[in-house]
Amino acid sequence: MSKLTDLPKRILIGRALRSDKLGETLLPKRLALPVFASDPLSSVAYAPGEVLLVLSIAGVSAYHFSPWIAGAVVVLMFTVVASYRQNVHAYPSGGGDYEVATTNLGPRAGLTVASALLVDYVLTVAVSVASGIENLGSAVPFFVTHKVVGAVGMIVILMLMNLRGVRESGTIFAIPTYAFVFGVFCMIAWGVFKIATGHDMHAPTAGYTIHAESSGIGGFALIFLLLRAFSSGCAALTGVEAISNGVPAFKKPKSKNAATTLAAMGLLAVTMFCGIIALAINTHVRMAENPATDLLNHGTPVGSGFTQDPVIAQVAEAVFGHNSIPFVFLAAVTALVLFLAANTAYNGFPVLGSILAQDRYLPRQLHTRGDRLAFSNGIVLLAGFACVLVYIYGADSTRLIQLYIVGVFVSFTLSQTGMVRHWNRHLRTETDQAKRRHMVRSRAINTFGAFLTGLVLVIVLLTKFTHGAWVAVLGMVVFYATMTAIRRHYTRVSDEIAAEDEPGDDYVRPSRVHSIVLVSKVHKPTLRALSYAKLVRSDTLEALSINVDPDDTKALQADWQRRGIDVPLKVLDSPYREITRPIIDYVKGLRRNSPRDVVSIYIPEYVVGHWYEHLLHNQSALRLKGRLLFTPGVMVTSVPYQLESSEVARARARRRADWNAPGSIRRGPVGPQQREREHQREH
Repeated sequence: MSKLTDLPKRILIGRALRSDKLGETLLPKRLALPVFASDPLSSVAYAPGEVLLVLSIAGVSAYHFSPWIAGAVVVLMFTVVASYRQNVHAYPSGGGDYEVATTNLGPRAGLTVASALLVDYVLTVAVSVASGIENLGSAVPFFVTHKVVGAVGMIVILMLMNLRGVRESGTIFAIPTYAFVFGVFCMIAWGVFKIATGHDMHAPTAGYTIHAESSGIGGFALIFLLLRAFSSGCAALTGVEAISNGVPAFKKPKSKNAATTLAAMGLLAVTMFCGIIALAINTHVRMAENPATDLLNHGTPVGSGFTQDPVIAQVAEAVFGHNSIPFVFLAAVTALVLFLAANTAYNGFPVLGSILAQDRYLPRQLHTRGDRLAFSNGIVLLAGFACVLVYIYGADSTRLIQLYIVGVFVSFTLSQTGMVRHWNRHLRTETDQAKRRHMVRSRAINTFGAFLTGLVLVIVLLTKFTHGAWVAVLGMVVFYATMTAIRRHYTRVSDEIAAEDEPGDDYVRPSRVHSIVLVSKVHKPTLRALSYAKLVRSDTLEALSINVDPDDTKALQADWQRRGIDVPLKVLDSPYREITRPIIDYVKGLRRNSPRDVVSIYIPEYVVGHWYEHLLHNQSALRLKGRLLFTPGVMVTSVPYQLESSEVARARARRRADWNAPGSIRRGPVGPQQREREHQREH
């Protein structure tokens, strides 16, 4: 890599790390929490609003159902957290839901889980960033009119931060995440204090009324509405599975630290979620799916110019006061943590992609780590998918969130079902009574988790499918089909190139070798190719030229005879002035006449030093090699001839090899041998 590109790369992502430094990138619990749990923690910024938005269809009177919905979400959260604590102990290798489903339910179930998680990770980035832009827009109006540009820019920034490595990104993300948790808890505590002391708090929309799209809802319609509100509130559970996928990134004891982090994440998330819902009801927050027409100010619709702030922003304004320092602080850290919530996906998607690549379901390039020991290719791929999604949906979190949750509950349900089979299998062979009691208890937790998450999956599909969830389902199908096709390709190639135990045709030596040197004119590259071809043992050797211009061909033949070159020159006519086709036809004719013979073709090529010079040379050679690759029994050898510009380029490369970008080398501790060498130099 040139100095021009190496310097910016090192500035952006830092110096390259040796493979043996991987242990230094492992995370303690205090950093693992913001790295892997920023998504479920930050989702409390938009999940309460989604509940109220759905309930607003039936008018303000339906808001009194929100505490019950919040209670159901809390039960579900604790169930999922308890279930995943079993996962991290049983499967600490980092495969998470994919490994659990594959091991216990089979490859198809595992691939279904993987497809669901990949879709969910992409949506996590898109929803988190879009929601962060909207929260930032409540304080900075620029982002209201430039949502897509702001969202794409933030996705790229997050990509660069994660390319620096897991530990460094964790350090960067820890302060905003803990600042957000601190701010929300301060808001809840101060709000509860003001309620207890009789202070009146009013959200900016407290004086508005809601035009109910469906007034007087009852019976089945009301049940369906409540189920839809519950499924929207379940957005608070997204990202819970990331910890089970990221167990290898924890410091030892890995499983114990991951389980502790899971418990802390669940407790913080449900406390903040319930607190914001309670304050939203007490401060009379009003939300509408179509605020321009359904939100009324003194009986008049607020119009298209109205910007509906998120619930957390309205509650913060009611508790702290408009534009107060605590309000601005919470708005800033909320927007920031929503951006950083995408980090959950940036850590989950590349790791899962690496595992899938190792299992030959994704391209092998996703399996390798980059300069900073992060899975760089997976990080870049995730950013690309998220940018496309944000552009298509205009960075609108309300539209994007309809696609959300389906994937995560597919993985929840299949993972917990797989864990039930895991415990059943171990119970059949375990004789220790203490271990059996532990397994039975764990199986009961996972059984309840599978039942509850399966029920929620059905609810989500029924209530969200026509509102956009079908896109997520389609994405899962596309991922499943693509990964199946990739695995089929890798399997076919592996079977074809596998060496047989018994000697076959590949072990049999060819009967003869026909060597052909391609010639356009007699010059140094041609003479070098002829000299090299003579050194290689072959049964026949001939030079081959194509007659495109009769005058050039006559000049070539005359020069050949004048120099007395002892290799026969064969000239093929080309009435249509083609070069590639006559050579291919000639080689195929040799193969037809002697199928057990091998044809070895030598192509003289110029080696140039500048990219633009490549456009002026070697195009015929490239086309010819591309065609010959598909011809069985043909070996192609390039014989390079270095021009002066290539020598200049080689000198530049040597200078670059001796140059190091700032920060690319860090001096380590001085060892005994180095001290001895320095001592000898001094004396």
